[in-house]
Amino acid sequence: MAESNFIDYVKILCRSGKGGAGSRHFYRAKYIPKGGPDGGDGGRGGHIILRGNKNMWTLLPLKYQRHVFAGNGQSGSGNRSFGKDGEDKIIEVPCGTVVFDAETGDFLCEVTQDGEEIKLLRGGRGGLGNWHFKSATNQTPRYAQPGEPAIEKSVILELKLLADVGLVGFPNAGKSTLLSSISAARPKIADYPFTTMEPQLGIVSYRDNRSFVMADIPGIIEGASEGKGLGLRFLRHIERNAVLLFMIPADANDIRKEYDILLNELTRFNPELADKHRVLAISKCDMLDDELMAEIENDLPEDLPHVFISAVSGLGIQQLKDMLWEAITDEANRIEPATITHRRLDGHHRVREEDEFLFENTPKEADDDMLADEEWDDEEWDDSWEDYDGSDDAR
Repeated sequence: MAESNFIDYVKILCRSGKGGAGSRHFYRAKYIPKGGPDGGDGGRGGHIILRGNKNMWTLLPLKYQRHVFAGNGQSGSGNRSFGKDGEDKIIEVPCGTVVFDAETGDFLCEVTQDGEEIKLLRGGRGGLGNWHFKSATNQTPRYAQPGEPAIEKSVILELKLLADVGLVGFPNAGKSTLLSSISAARPKIADYPFTTMEPQLGIVSYRDNRSFVMADIPGIIEGASEGKGLGLRFLRHIERNAVLLFMIPADANDIRKEYDILLNELTRFNPELADKHRVLAISKCDMLDDELMAEIENDLPEDLPHVFISAVSGLGIQQLKDMLWEAITDEANRIEPATITHRRLDGHHRVREEDEFLFENTPKEADDDMLADEEWDDEEWDDSWEDYDGSDDAR
């Protein structure tokens, strides 16, 4: 059986570059035997950067690149020569990628826009050269600052498809047939359950050259939120959809009961899904007359927009598009909440922190061979960084 090209979950090891050490050089020239300290600063280590790419729709490239290491900064040298900065490592990911800490399950960041860049791991700062520490009472500082160490972290990348409408239903509800009839997508269609084994995206044309994106995920069964069937693997894709289209065939034993089961599975997976716009489509209605439709309509949930459709005959398709477009417009006009919650890997929810990934202070330990006559402790290391603001005046 051929391996699927749709990969929405990968675990990789990332390591930023360590900062280069500052130089302990002293200027020497003919007739200038004591020119003073002129050791340059070390270069910063490379960053690990995530960049959104709208032309990608899977994490397949990262499946074969499990280790991502940025370049180290070079050490400074004499004549105030600064070391070269380490090479940044840019990881291109599809829009809708969420990153978690592999060890704790904590949410780290997300990439939602094309071209958006987020520093996942910052490179270590380069050490200061000995010329920064000269003074009237210390004219020959024989020490320099070591560079900051690299940061290493195992992360999990999850892809949540970005779509305007998400199809929700039991296996064989007609989701793939609908997607193939109203878009150019060609998902596999057959008369057995779980024909769709991976999500499918399709662009649906609407009036006045407008369009919206529809996503078809594998069928949901009762207990999917607990891992049954294809379970949690694809339920997370629904979190990114603006509108949820529930599809239940007209020949179902109890349409209202099936709808309640589907809604219950979604809310147990993520309670926030209950706040999304929902539309109910009764599929496979090409053989129903008006009397049967009216009888079914009496048992449907109240205050839930619904429509009878047939992807084969085209019954109700335009009406369905109108309802979906209205729901998408209403969702877009909503005021976005101040905070967004993200589902942790262990099943809990956690309030998202600021988008900017704050720099984490790491232990600053100097190698013995970097220091000469004087000891260099952590407190002095920190104080020297606080005194130096990187400006030309400070130099």
